[in-house]
Amino acid sequence: MIKLPGLIDPHVHLREPGATHKEDFDSGTSAALAGGFTIVLAMPNTKPPIFDAATLDLALNAARQKARCDFGQYIGAGPDNADIAASLSGTAAGLKMYLDSTFGELRLDDMTLWQPHFEKYPKTLPLVAHSESRTMAAAILFAAIYDRPVHIAHISLKEEVLLIKAAKEKGIKVTCEVCPHHLFLSKDDIPVISHGHPGRGEVRPRLSTKEDVAALWQHMDVIDCFATDHAPHTIEEKDSDNPPPGFPGLETALPLLLTAVDDGRLTMDDIFVRMYTNPKNIFNLPEQPETWVEVDENETYEIKAAEQFTRCNWTPFEGWKVKGRVKKVVLRGKTAFEDGKVLAEAGYGRNVRG
Repeated sequence: MIKLPGLIDPHVHLREPGATHKEDFDSGTSAALAGGFTIVLAMPNTKPPIFDAATLDLALNAARQKARCDFGQYIGAGPDNADIAASLSGTAAGLKMYLDSTFGELRLDDMTLWQPHFEKYPKTLPLVAHSESRTMAAAILFAAIYDRPVHIAHISLKEEVLLIKAAKEKGIKVTCEVCPHHLFLSKDDIPVISHGHPGRGEVRPRLSTKEDVAALWQHMDVIDCFATDHAPHTIEEKDSDNPPPGFPGLETALPLLLTAVDDGRLTMDDIFVRMYTNPKNIFNLPEQPETWVEVDENETYEIKAAEQFTRCNWTPFEGWKVKGRVKKVVLRGKTAFEDGKVLAEAGYGRNVRG
């Protein structure tokens, strides 16, 4: 049995408000505890999106009632809410900027709309960018111009990791995360994970080439965090004619990464630093006293969606053999998860910006 600190996932979609049929703060934080996570930071592209005081309260009130582990809620950057977002920075997990495709109140059509957010959001708090390829390069330029930290979400490409490496070497304040699905799957795997339903391979950023995957592994020293981008959709939605992009990931991340340790591709320190130390520092998160995770590093088993707590009822890693199972999670002195059962009650989770 090995002991880890409570893990931190800085990038989850818990679908509340607006799409609780596929996840909410109850089921999502249950999945988090089962995966060894004691803090999750929820993204703002909900229905309605989280972009002002009223919508932030909507999400936080739901979380206070339902969350079983600790949580934070991002506020989204919109075309005209820079002052509002900055005024709510003490309550929000951070500012999320969607620099590629998104819709409605969080759509940032051109770079002039980025500037007020880079100027006004406090530099001591995280600004997270969904940016791919060339928009990622632009976000790094903005970080340099405004001399402020920026965290790049879910990198997936060789060109991205190489550019971030170069930016770090120049002293630009950029950090980044990678998702397990971009480390363990390439676009060549889509037919295997789809089971005849191509929508199951839809995710953003898209699964990339084997060369891109290899580059992420080769430049592991550039990657600051492992984040799941847990984005659950029901199996019916994924198999429909208009499948939404996104994979569940809270319950599969740690076993996949522990299996990579067993294979000699990672070390336990790699996991410790990227799932606890770095996210804690980058996102300026509080200590969780008397909090730890116990893992049986030798237990071998198959990943099965039917055994998971997420509501979406599928995983791209169905049937994968992994080594390392979460046996117990203690959160603030209380056993929150043990032997496959979530024991923390709804509402036990605390707001990390509370």
